[in-house]
Parts: sequence; C-alpha cells; structure tokens
Amino acid sequence: MSLKTLSLRPINLLPIFLALAGCGDEQPATSVNDTAISAVTNSSARINAATLISAAKDTTSWLTYNRSYDGQRYSPAAQINQSNVAQLGLAWFADLDTQRGQEATPLLIDGNIYISTAWSKVKAYDGATGKPLWDYDPEVPGATAVKACCDVVNRGLAAWGDKLYVGTLDGRLIALNRATGKVTWSVATVDQSQPYTITGAPLVVKGKVIIGNGGAEMGVRGYITAYDADSGKQLWRFYTVPDNPTKGPQPAYLEAALPTWNGEWWQYGGGGTVWDAMAYDPELDLLYIGVGNGSPWNQAYRSPGGGDNLYLSSIVAIKPDSGEYVWHYQTTPGETWDFTATQHIILADLKIEGSTRKVLMQAPKNGFFYVIDRETGEFISANNFVPVNWATGIDPATGRPLENPEARYSNTGKPFLSTPGATGAHSWHPMAYNPEQQLVYIPANIAMFPYIPQADWKPAAKGFNVGINMGAAAMPADAAIRAQARAATKGALIAWDPVTQTERWRADFAGPNNGGVLATAGDLVFQGNATGEFAAYAARSGAKQWSFDAQTGVVAAPITYTIGSDQYVAVLAGWGGVWALAPGALIDVSGPVRNISRLLVFKLNGSATLPPPPALATLPLNPTISDADAATVTQGGALFGRYCSTCHGDAAVGSVIVPDLRRSSLLGDASVWQSVVHDGAFETKGMVGWKDVLSKDEIETVRQYVIHRANEDNALER
Repeated sequence: MSLKTLSLRPINLLPIFLALAGCGDEQPATSVNDTAISAVTNSSARINAATLISAAKDTTSWLTYNRSYDGQRYSPAAQINQSNVAQLGLAWFADLDTQRGQEATPLLIDGNIYISTAWSKVKAYDGATGKPLWDYDPEVPGATAVKACCDVVNRGLAAWGDKLYVGTLDGRLIALNRATGKVTWSVATVDQSQPYTITGAPLVVKGKVIIGNGGAEMGVRGYITAYDADSGKQLWRFYTVPDNPTKGPQPAYLEAALPTWNGEWWQYGGGGTVWDAMAYDPELDLLYIGVGNGSPWNQAYRSPGGGDNLYLSSIVAIKPDSGEYVWHYQTTPGETWDFTATQHIILADLKIEGSTRKVLMQAPKNGFFYVIDRETGEFISANNFVPVNWATGIDPATGRPLENPEARYSNTGKPFLSTPGATGAHSWHPMAYNPEQQLVYIPANIAMFPYIPQADWKPAAKGFNVGINMGAAAMPADAAIRAQARAATKGALIAWDPVTQTERWRADFAGPNNGGVLATAGDLVFQGNATGEFAAYAARSGAKQWSFDAQTGVVAAPITYTIGSDQYVAVLAGWGGVWALAPGALIDVSGPVRNISRLLVFKLNGSATLPPPPALATLPLNPTISDADAATVTQGGALFGRYCSTCHGDAAVGSVIVPDLRRSSLLGDASVWQSVVHDGAFETKGMVGWKDVLSKDEIETVRQYVIHRANEDNALER
C-alpha cells in the first residue's frame, strides 16, 4: 500500500523557480498521528548499553546506524535466503516530502521504523504496516545548502533510552522523544557562522552521544564532541588537527602533531572533519573515528613544505569516557587529494598467519583496503581494490604509501590525472562483512579526477576553498573526450577477502555512486544501485538472485528486521549526493536517473506495487545567442568552476536534482539573473546570493559562460 506523506505547503512550480532554484527545495510542514503515538508510547522500550552491545545477535531490530558497534552490517536473520528470495515482494512504501538525495540507514525499534531524510527531517512508521506515526522537521534554513559539499543529505539516527538523536545540516544535535517526535533538547555543536555541516549519524556509547561534522572543503577545523544523552551537556571535545601554537599549550597528542605541519594552516581551518565513520569495541573500551581531508586540499597552501599533517586522513582510537587519544594510523600522510579516512570502519576477529587478531578494516578513498590491529593501531596489511596510480603500493614495513612523485601536484605545480579521484574509490556508502564467508562487500567507484593547482589561490567567504582550479579541470565540449571519460568511469560491488587481500568476486555497474550494502545469514548481499535497481546477490559467488525496479537511484544502505513471523528488508531510495550534482557530463553515466524519494519495505510474498514513474521531463536546450568574447567566457568559466559547479555541475552540465542552468530561461535576462545570483532572491530555497564574493560584473561573466556552454552543447547534440 502507498502511504504518501503530504505537504501542507504547495510546491512552487513557477518556471522561474524551476530555472534557477539553486541547491534547495521546499520545506514541508509537520504531520502527527496521535493514535499511533499513543500506541508507541505504550510499547516503547529503553535502549541501554546492554541492548547496544548485544545488537549483533538481535534479528528483530536495527538499533544503531551500522546495526552493531562492530559495524559489520550483518544480520543473523535467515528467513529470506537463496532458496526463496525470488518470492521477495514489496510489502509497503512511503513517499517522502523532499526530492533530494536519500542516504540514511533506518532504525527499527520495537516494531517501528525511524528514518532521517534530506534536510535532516525525521519520520516514524509502523514497521509492519507502514502506518505513519509522526514526523519532525528541524526547519534547517535553505541558505545552509551552500555549506554542504555534497547535497543536503542525512545518513541516519542514533537511539538511547526513550530518545532518538539526529544531527542537522546546520550543525545542531537534537534529541527527540521516540514516542512522539517532540524535541527533548537541542544544542548547536558548531559555530554556525562558519561553514560547518552535519550529515553523518551520531553514535551513542555508554550514555554519551558522539557527533562529528563536515566542512573541510569550505575551510574549518575538524573535531568530534560527546554530549550527555539525557541532558545534552557537553562532556568532551576531541580536535583532529592542532591549533595556532602561539595560543599556548595544547593536549599532548596535538603537541605531538605540531612538527608534522608547516606554515599557518590554522588560518584555513586545516580540515580533518569527522563526518562519517565511527565504531566501538566494548571489550577494549575504544572508540574509533575516521578523519577527513585537509583544508584546503592543496597542501602547498595548507602546509607549505609538506609534512604528514596529523591527524588528517587517519583512523584514531579514543577512550569514550574522556576523549583521550590512544593511537592512530594514517592512511594518506600529507594528503592533498581529498583522500579521507572517514569511510566505514568494520571490526572483526580474523585468523592471520595462524593467530587470531582483533582487527579494524577500512576501504578509504585512496583505493587501498587496510587491515590494522585495533588494539594497538599496528599496520597488518593493505592492497588496492581498484586501479590506483597515485601510489604503487603500501610499504609492508612502515604501512606508508609508496607514492608516485608526479601525483603530488602540490609539489610539482603541474596537473595530475589521478585514479581514484576526489570522490574516492569508496566513499560514505556502507560496506558489509559476512563472518561466515569472511568477506567484506565494498561498493566501489572507478573514476579519475584532474588535480590542477590554482595559482595565487586565496580563500573566499563561501564556496569550495580547496586550492584547485576547478574551471581549468572542466570537461571540454568534445564528444570523443567525453566518450573516453564515460568509458573510464564505472562502479562495482566487490567481495574482498581481508586475509589474503584479494578480490573474490565482483558485480560490475555502468557507473559509480551505487548503494550501501547489507549481508545476511541467508547467504545474501543486498544493494541498490545508480540505475534504480535494488538487488540481492549470492554471498559466496555474487550471482544475482533477485532484483526490483526502484524507479530512482538507490545510494543508501538497506536494513533487515523481523516482526512476528516475517523478515523484512527496508531501504531508502532517492538519487542524490555528489555524483548526482557535480560530475557534469558524467552525471548520467549510469543512465538517465530521476529522484523519486521513498522508503521501500519488502517481505516474502509482498504484493504492493509502485505507481508508474512520471516521465523524466527535461527542459529544451535552446539558449540565447552567445556573443561574449573569449576573455569574458574564460573568466566566467573560472568563477563558475570555483563557486557554482559543486551544485550545478562541471562545465555547467546540470542534473535532475537541481536546475540545469544551460536550460534556464533566465539566461536571456541579465537583471533577473543578478537578482538571484547577486541579491539572493531564492536564498530560502537554497540558492544564496554571492554579493559578498562576486561583483555584478563577475556574475555577468558567469552568465555569459553558461550561455556559451549551452550553445556548445546544443551544437554537440545536433
């Protein structure tokens, strides 16, 4: 059955808004089901340390983002298995009220399913019937979208006691009553005047809600913070990069990091945001966090003269009671490629060379799969799981990459075409580990990125501050070059043996940005992909066992749970994220993909059906005549690349998520263009004004560049 959540405010479909609404969409009103809330109140159980520690054995629930503290995303539920998965059908679905990327992993507690959506909204449903229980809108200001590198997404919730916790795009941590959806407490975890965001799920350990943040592309200093789950009181904060040393002594681990930095990195923020990965070992009582990229990316500006720049691109072990540093392992010393180590962390016990080792496993952006000792941080092994050209391998003695000197564009001053690129060989999309098969399932990306250093770079008040010339890196309007780039851009689901560091099998995809993964005791692996397919694969061989047309790209990870005698599989569907916005001519490499945001829930013999998808409408490419001179187009292209391409696509080739500016009716009206781009007429929708960064004359060159690009592509398509 369909359970459509209705907005009480109509969506503005005026052509002018469709043409240039920026990175935002409507913020719908909140709805409540009082009868359902009463039922939830009567049945709600408290989540505590014991329930979270034992979550891995629980087939009925999904209590935390990665299901269990070890992050394995493996369920012992086996009612759905290879013998009957062909009978899997849609049990129910719920349409969502925002048409942006849906990246969240649901929680299932006491038979009720809780999700977060784009714009940091939270919704609750009955897990068996799909009956809406409540929804909550934190009313994130639309202008916050400009601070987000990769869409206005949210990846999930945490639970403790009778509460749920969500981090919002504008940097708040909010505790909600799980029965009613009403706010219990709210705290700003960041300086909201700076370009911080939160897109990751919190983690609760021993009554402490731990939350990180994002924003290293814009220019911030990373940290995580622990808050008391009941009161919201801040308990400790752990910074990942040192501050200005002239301010006085810093904690010992930051003092130890100072010699690995040069210059005045603190003026640029330094980076190192903890925007996703966390795991916890209750036996060792260690919290593991993944640290992000430098700010700016280009190390020549961030730390002239080089250095490892601790603790960028590192896995760090911390004592959760105090935030005390224990150990670290750095995957990419002196990172300069946006090679974060924020990717999913999995804990397991593996037999290696005759001994059982407590290990931590990660496949970060840099393309290597790492196995390290989670007690000590000792490097055990690594191997590349996709093609890599920035390094030839990992030194088995030191655990450091054997770098290709040409890859350090920050040293050479020359462009470098890297594989993997800035979007990573593996990004935020969760992996899964099957302990019976001893395989890790990696949603991998195979793509390149041209790193072209920006001469005389200076940070700006808003937008990307990475020290890279994005305009110069734009894809040319050349059919042959575009075809080559598309042919080299792929995706795969890779089954990886972490002991032998070899691939066991793979499922290939037309493009990257495919969904997170679920593994079950039914010897199945579930994953959605960018083509709109949600599928089940045989855990041992990778043979496809079942698939469903989700009508939209699926980037989120599925969950499974049991209510009564039925096992369910649930996943959020809704195309979005960086690959749906920024890659320009590569956006549709997996095929034309629309956004139809839904929660999809399946069970054996489910009989619900989706309505037919709407037609994928595209405005005509019929631009006004381009009469600007080459200098104007070049200047506009450089400005577009730096300030506009993140949302509106490389070389102005846009997506279906936000407006494709080449097709905008505003291109022919310079004054209306200025009212939007300079004055911020659509700021509440997410398209902020740029008058604090760009002059009116500069904004006009951007318009002329988009007109020029539209004419180039119009000629290509004839």
